[in-house]
Amino acid sequence: MSKIAVITDSNSGVTQAQAKELGLFVVPMPFMINEEDYFEDINLTQEQFYEKLEGDANVSTSQPSPDSLMTLWDKVLQDYDQIIYIPMSSGLSGSCQSAHMIAEEEYEGKVFVVDNQRISVTQRQSALDAKAMVDAGLSAEEVVDKLMKCKFESSIYIMLDTLYYLKKGGRITPAAAALGTLLRLKPVLQIQGEKLDAFAKARTSSQGKTIMINAIKADIENRFGGFEAKDFNIAIAYSKDLAAAEEWKKEAEAAFPGVDIHMDPLSLSVSCHIGPGALALAISRKVHF
Repeated sequence: MSKIAVITDSNSGVTQAQAKELGLFVVPMPFMINEEDYFEDINLTQEQFYEKLEGDANVSTSQPSPDSLMTLWDKVLQDYDQIIYIPMSSGLSGSCQSAHMIAEEEYEGKVFVVDNQRISVTQRQSALDAKAMVDAGLSAEEVVDKLMKCKFESSIYIMLDTLYYLKKGGRITPAAAALGTLLRLKPVLQIQGEKLDAFAKARTSSQGKTIMINAIKADIENRFGGFEAKDFNIAIAYSKDLAAAEEWKKEAEAAFPGVDIHMDPLSLSVSCHIGPGALALAISRKVHF
């Protein structure tokens, strides 16, 4: 039986230390900040990132270089026969397509790239699912097939605290940002499938939380077999404000009693576009094997 390694990237929220505990490998995502190169969880912590972001630094995301990917894959393949690589959604970055090309050209039959449209806590869950399937004895092809069959069966709803970073990134017009700020709107965005899209507008944080909870309940009822099926994973994510996130987790646990809810910081690749103070609620279908 082949010895299979599971690799994801730091957009999953899995840190280098956690990866060792979980039996995973993590590719650090690169950032360019004021013309300097940084790598998430290597020489860029969550705290340093938000300090630079709020200091109005010029922050941009990048993708792992082909050389850095191949160096890691080669190192892992010294101890493993095959690799399952789960990068962030191809709809949010070109890194997935680049990894596909490298795998097809240089690592045929050895590296399998999974484009199952995940990021942050849902990407983390996919990595954990893959590791569990590998440990259960499934082949790399079987693991990839199961992950791809449920690729669109996840959602993340994110309530923003500020419109400043959407405006700065050109994702909304200055006029729309000014009006939203004047009306104190709390936009709720959605990541479902390939894109980060507008979902709803709330006037208060409380209303925004209700919108997210109701959206998840609708997903459970309409996409995941109903409340009794327990056929889903729910997670909390946030940007910077841990105290607000912990309170949000309590509210989510009250809304979904009996469900074990995981909490992680949002991916920095998402946070650089939405800023600090965001709260998110995510769901994904459980993988059965």
